Amino acid sequence: MSGILRSDKLWGMLIGINPLLSGELLKLLDEMGHGDELFLVDRNYPAAASGRPVVRLGPASVTDAAAAILSVFPLDRYVDRPLERMVVDDDPAILGPSQAQVLAVARAGWPELEFGIVPRLDFYHRAQYAYAVVHTLDARPYGCFILRKGVVND
Repeated sequence: MSGILRSDKLWGMLIGINPLLSGELLKLLDEMGHGDELFLVDRNYPAAASGRPVVRLGPASVTDAAAAILSVFPLDRYVDRPLERMVVDDDPAILGPSQAQVLAVARAGWPELEFGIVPRLDFYHRAQYAYAVVHTLDARPYGCFILRKGVVND
């Protein structure tokens, strides 16, 4: 063993762990506490501007990233809206394609879950207080989400 650690690979050597969950991302998710917020964003979001740690997932879609993250990340059941999305064109009624897919993924573990809706400028402001930002290269617009970590009851 050379002692060199690589976090840039998109494949894994663990059973049952989604390959998008690099060691860097798993460590970050594990270190988060109850109520901490994780931002999951698309390629157009200025991830580094928040000043928070950024994990880059490359060409993964936000849908695939959400599925991977939610396979190990409990959403907070003590708040009404532990999954939030950026508002589309200042109209809370519009649900973008990536947003609908991420909600469907999250509802696999919580069927009645609904999005909280965050105005674009508020989303940027809140990112300054995020635990971290997970950045994808998803080209679909409005692929920006906030996931609030819950507790593990097992």
